[in-house]
Amino acid sequence: MLYYSTNHQSPKVDFKEATIKGQAPDKGLYFPEEVPLLPHDFITEIESYSRAEIALQVIQPYVGDTIPVKELEPIVKETIDFKFPLVPITDRISALELFHGPTLAFKDVGARFMSRCLAYFVKEQSQKVTVLVATSGDTGGAVANGFYDVDGVNVVILYPSGKVSSIQELQLTTLGKNITALEIDGSFDDCQQLVKQAFADSEINKQAFLTSANSINVARWLPQQFYYFFAYKYWADKSCVPVISVPSGNFGNICAGLMAHRSGLPVHRFIAACNANDCVPNYLQTGRFQPKDAIATLSNAMDVGNPSNFVRILEIFEQQFHSLKEVLTGYTVTDEETKEVIKEVYEQHHYLLDPHGAVGYAALNRYLQDHKDEKGFILETAHPIKFYDVIEPIIQQKIELPHAVKKLSSNAKHSIKMPVNYAQFKDYLMANCSK
Repeated sequence: MLYYSTNHQSPKVDFKEATIKGQAPDKGLYFPEEVPLLPHDFITEIESYSRAEIALQVIQPYVGDTIPVKELEPIVKETIDFKFPLVPITDRISALELFHGPTLAFKDVGARFMSRCLAYFVKEQSQKVTVLVATSGDTGGAVANGFYDVDGVNVVILYPSGKVSSIQELQLTTLGKNITALEIDGSFDDCQQLVKQAFADSEINKQAFLTSANSINVARWLPQQFYYFFAYKYWADKSCVPVISVPSGNFGNICAGLMAHRSGLPVHRFIAACNANDCVPNYLQTGRFQPKDAIATLSNAMDVGNPSNFVRILEIFEQQFHSLKEVLTGYTVTDEETKEVIKEVYEQHHYLLDPHGAVGYAALNRYLQDHKDEKGFILETAHPIKFYDVIEPIIQQKIELPHAVKKLSSNAKHSIKMPVNYAQFKDYLMANCSK
């Protein structure tokens, strides 16, 4: 399998080079030359396969011969070594819980897979690799945990000061060793722009070996297909193909779901559930893609005004707007609606949503009101405890602390504060990230 750049100005590369480089030299995103079509009997008999067998079948065509199957199998098993339950909320809406990993967020899957692939690729190299990543919330903690103490890899995480939850901040600032957190006085889009500038800077790249662990990296993006297939394995009524509502910010997660669908996964429709950062729902209404400055909301991990991965979604549908609209619907959900849904679902159905899952629930519920014969599930992307300061006043109860969070609360935060200033950021990289 080879990967081309969405800007079409860079040479094609294999999975190894795409993983190590992160972003193509022409600043495009890597995209596979073809989307593998999975065997029909794999889909029809999916209940007979283990999760590890499903994941290996899905990812192996993308990896190709860059990692031998005997080495890829343990990578896949470690990546998905936790629960992915599909939990009923109502008779028509279920939640695929993706928060049972080490950092209580869906991004554990991509971060664990990428860290293990990168460790395999660099184990015989003498130079250090610097993983450079911007986070709007959960990515930072997942990447920090996934790459913690990996030989030959340093991690630099940029996050917007005051715009991630307190637990998210602890997860990305308390590990130390090969993990450094830069606390940026700006928005997620500011953090992402600094990262993009660094990747484009020839002077830095002569001195440092940079790669990305954002969902722009194929090794972080593609394994997110796994849990869509797991959900279909658990989906009881195969005669009623599910509608899937995905809380969407940078659009890597829903893009992986669309890839799974293109590979053969039965899905009736995808819903891009967005907060006030709704350039994609607007695009689906108007046909015009107009990025805007990010707006701070309760569902902070989705506060992205210019989603990087949307270009990949357009690639899946070969830039055909009408083909995309046949599969994807977008909704905008306000903070007030988010609060109302958290309260209502908790009181009426005894299920506690985090703010991102609440956006997904509100969007799916709105869709199902107009489609009475359909059913679906939301992706519950983070444990509610990560947003206790938002949720507890709504439900007027304390959320029980998971063990992983109890351990975190005793750790000291270590971050380097920095303004939105590329020259200062560059100076830091030049001084601290040499090959």
